Amino acid sequence: MINVAGEIKELFSTFKSASVNAIEKLPQSGGDRIYFRVKTSDESFIATYNKNTQENETFINFSTHFKKSNCPVPEIYKINSEQTLYIQKDLGDESLLTILEKEGHTEYVYSLFQKSLRALAWLQIQGHKDLDYRWCITSKEFGKQAIVSDLLYFKYYFLDTLKIAYDKEKLIDDFDALGTYLAKVEYKYFMFRDFQSRNIMIKNDDVYFIDYQGGMKGALQYDVASLLWQAKAELSDEWKNNLLDYYLQCVEEILKKPVSRTRFISQYNGYVLIRLLQVLGTYGFRGLFERKAHFLTSIPLALRNMKWFLENKKTGIVLPEFEKVLNRVVEDEVVNRFEPLQASDSTPLTVKINSFSYKKNGIPIDETENGGGFVFDCRGILNPGRFEAYKNINGRDKSVKDFLEQETKMPEFLNSIYNLVDISVEDYIRRGFDSLMISFGCTGGCHRSVYAADALARHVRNKFHVKVELNHIEQHIKELKG
Repeated sequence: MINVAGEIKELFSTFKSASVNAIEKLPQSGGDRIYFRVKTSDESFIATYNKNTQENETFINFSTHFKKSNCPVPEIYKINSEQTLYIQKDLGDESLLTILEKEGHTEYVYSLFQKSLRALAWLQIQGHKDLDYRWCITSKEFGKQAIVSDLLYFKYYFLDTLKIAYDKEKLIDDFDALGTYLAKVEYKYFMFRDFQSRNIMIKNDDVYFIDYQGGMKGALQYDVASLLWQAKAELSDEWKNNLLDYYLQCVEEILKKPVSRTRFISQYNGYVLIRLLQVLGTYGFRGLFERKAHFLTSIPLALRNMKWFLENKKTGIVLPEFEKVLNRVVEDEVVNRFEPLQASDSTPLTVKINSFSYKKNGIPIDETENGGGFVFDCRGILNPGRFEAYKNINGRDKSVKDFLEQETKMPEFLNSIYNLVDISVEDYIRRGFDSLMISFGCTGGCHRSVYAADALARHVRNKFHVKVELNHIEQHIKELKG
């Protein structure tokens, strides 16, 4: 495995004389990019590692262009020769989404949405000027073909997994009609493509944008629909309507001419629909095909968002087969398929999770009546204990966590375990069982097994709200959660 930390230090030294005090891996999102925070004694920077050089080149070119247009994007400081690693301005940890989740729907949060929409309008219109769309990763324009591609993405990765009967030819005809309708928009400028609250960073009350490398030329409506209809944001209809009106005022100020509200909003609703379906397609691909737990748990919220839209908004075009299919998709029976079964106050189940040493005490014995459960051997993961820097600390220390996440296959190992354990936890909750034991073993019971046990405890607790008894045997630590 490549020594990313070593490469970061080497690249950093080419533009800063200050010593690197720490390199911290940041949480990974849906893509393959890996982010690190690089700290010196008085500054911090973000290093991005990504094997997809075309994606990197697009982001770097877009960023350079947008900075010249006074758009709120991070400055790129240094790029390695292979274009797999670059260092950029650190915009902090606070996104619009994290602030919304922390503070709720307050006046301050509303003002941040306004700032985001004003900055979006500037980026779309002013950033469009002299932009070379040959830099785009895939399509240069979000026209009919791209719209239909998004609809097919939803069809293949989400709709078809539900095994709902529909007339394929009629549905494709409706896709074609919707694509034609939405492609004929008056206002086409730069389209961010993934404009949602987690891609809007807040620093000193100012807004900054990240992750716009998927951008292309397209309708103004798409990005504002993406932000206001993000399922996790759960914005009220009043907020959505007022913020859309504010955004249109910003657009008119920048364009210095009025916008036809009736046609704009009619097509805006169509782009809301496209965006909701594109998100479901992504959740289907990442969750149902790649089995990433975070995306699976997001599906019910996205479906409820879709249901409200279908019941309250009109797209301005009749699509008989498509409308029939969508109404079937949001029925309670379908939504309930994706709702994780969660424990109630009366649920007797306690999930007992252990870390242990194969060399010292061996596999823990389940003392309950039925026994059983899971034992996972972590010794196939590179052992941090082989390295002097980690010998006297354990899997709860940040440097060990960073090592396991950055330099080993621990994330893939755990993702497979989540899929297995989830089946049993759901079944045990449903059947009223009171105990499930899961143990992680490694050579000394200090690093890999401790990290894995903690990770599974968080996963089970967050997803199922079940009681968790955590026991790190070699550390003599016992915790009861829930």
